[in-house]
Amino acid sequence: MTENKNEDVVVSVSDVSMMFNKSSEKIDNLRELIIKGLKHQLMFEEFWALKDISLEIKRGEFIGIIGFNGSGKSTLLKCIAGVLTPTKGSIEVNGSIAPLIELGAGFDPNLSARENVYLNGAVLGKSRKEMNALFDSIIEFAEIGEFVDTPIKNFSSGMLARLGFAIATSYIPDVLIVDEVLSVGDYKFQQKCENRMKEILAHGTTVIFVSHNIDQIKELCSRVVWINKGDMVMQGDTETVCNSYMEANK
Repeated sequence: MTENKNEDVVVSVSDVSMMFNKSSEKIDNLRELIIKGLKHQLMFEEFWALKDISLEIKRGEFIGIIGFNGSGKSTLLKCIAGVLTPTKGSIEVNGSIAPLIELGAGFDPNLSARENVYLNGAVLGKSRKEMNALFDSIIEFAEIGEFVDTPIKNFSSGMLARLGFAIATSYIPDVLIVDEVLSVGDYKFQQKCENRMKEILAHGTTVIFVSHNIDQIKELCSRVVWINKGDMVMQGDTETVCNSYMEANK
C-alpha cells in the first residue's frame, strides 16, 4: 500500500481483483496431499473473490459493505488492511489503520488478557508506554476486570469480542475496519460499541463496517457498497442501496 496524495480521500481502491486457488479434487488425508504435491499432480481451479473493484472512501465517512456470505466483503477488508495483497489492481491508504476483522485475531490463547493487550498493541504499532496509558480504559470498556489475568482460551466469544474491540478503539486511528464484530455479544455491548464508533467518527476517523444487520447499516452508515460474488453491484446513499439489496433478495 502507498500513501494517497489527496488528503480528502483516505482509502483508494483501484481495479482490485483477488484470486485464490481452489482444489478441484477431493483429497482425504494429508499423506495423499503431500504425495500429489511432490508429483505435481494437484489440480486447482481459479476462484476470483473480488473482480475489478474500484472505490474511494473519504476522510470521516462511515461506509457500510453488504452482501451474502462468500460475496467478498471480508476479502476486500483484508486487502485494505494489508493482510492480503491483491492479485490485480492497487490500494492506497492515507493514514493509520486499526483492523478488527476476525474475532481473536492477533491474540495468543495461552496468554492472559493483560498480556494480550500488550501483544495486540504491539501488532498495531503501539509502544509499551502507550499501552500502559491505555490499559485501564481498555479493561474497563471490555468489562473483564476480574478476568484480566486469566488465559483468554477460557474466554467466551463475547468476552473476546469486547477485548478485541476495546483495544482496536482505544486510540483514534485514521481508519477503523470492523467486520461483523457487533454481531457477537448482547444488546448492551452492541450499543456500547456503536456509541464508541460514533465517538471516533466525530474525531474525523473513517469507519469501514461490514454487517448482515441492515438496520445497523442504516443507522450508522452514510454510504453503502453492495458486493455479490466478487462484483460490485451498487454503491451510493444508504437508503437507496439497502432498499435495492433487500428488494433483490426477497
